[in-house]
Amino acid sequence: MSADSAFPELVAYWLEDMEIEDHLSRTTKNLYDRDMRGLVLPAFKDLTLREVGVARCEYFLKHLAKRSYSRAKHARVVLRLALALAVRHEILPRSPMDHVSRLHRKKTIPDAFTIGEVQDIRAAIKAWESRRILAGPRPDRQLGQIVEVMLGTSARIGEVLAIRLQDLDLDGPIPTARIAGTIISRKGEPTHRQDHPKTDRSVRRVALPSFTLQAIRSRLLRSGDTEPGALLFSTRVGTPHTTNNVRRLLRDVMDEAGIENVTPHRFRRTVATVINDAQGALLASELLGHTDPRITMQHYIQRSETVDPITAEHLEQAFGLAG
Repeated sequence: MSADSAFPELVAYWLEDMEIEDHLSRTTKNLYDRDMRGLVLPAFKDLTLREVGVARCEYFLKHLAKRSYSRAKHARVVLRLALALAVRHEILPRSPMDHVSRLHRKKTIPDAFTIGEVQDIRAAIKAWESRRILAGPRPDRQLGQIVEVMLGTSARIGEVLAIRLQDLDLDGPIPTARIAGTIISRKGEPTHRQDHPKTDRSVRRVALPSFTLQAIRSRLLRSGDTEPGALLFSTRVGTPHTTNNVRRLLRDVMDEAGIENVTPHRFRRTVATVINDAQGALLASELLGHTDPRITMQHYIQRSETVDPITAEHLEQAFGLAG
């Protein structure tokens, strides 16, 4: 290959090289493949590598960002990786991506549920699970129990669905659940449990509040499972739930109740906000399994505009008028 080679040749070369990388998970490889073929390749397929310059890359990313910042961010990652490979293998002298300006995302405020909204969601799920069924199996109440575990642990939906009986310590002085896996659904593969969460560093043991402990005990009583490796939540035939199916069911139940914008990740942001308000961002970050509290503060905590009233007392002591 040379600078006069077609861009699709580099893509094929990069995808082949990526398969050799043993530090990338299959999920990451599939994601990179999808982003390159779906986002980048259509825009650069008729160009040679020599024609892929700084201005062209920046124009492409900025216009993509107008439609979707997330897509532009994903496209930037794979474009940078492919061109970096071309530099390392001496196909190009330098990467145009080294000089492309940063993408700027419009700042958003993380949205969390209020306590009243959480109670409305609970009531809606309870009503749906208790409704009269004329035909077919009755709901097994897993949806409500899954929500209670999300609220009591801050775990991602995939992490909750990956909890095994051996991860639970319900009879100790402090009942806990170990968050140590996640559910993976890849195209062409059966849904399965991955033996670590989103990152290896996010393995954690979380103390359980009483409402979550009650939900877990109810689930165990109903399922009757005793095998340590069995999943706490599973389908009627014992296979793992897919995260998409749980999201879809939650959305359908909420739509029926007229409640909008209910997602599993919003429960996670709600927990982060509650813990931050009570004990600060450091503990919230630890609970969520983040390595950097700044991630928690920027993306998960809904900031309150009310400053602690104790500031008035300190200022009164400092500047108050005597007599």
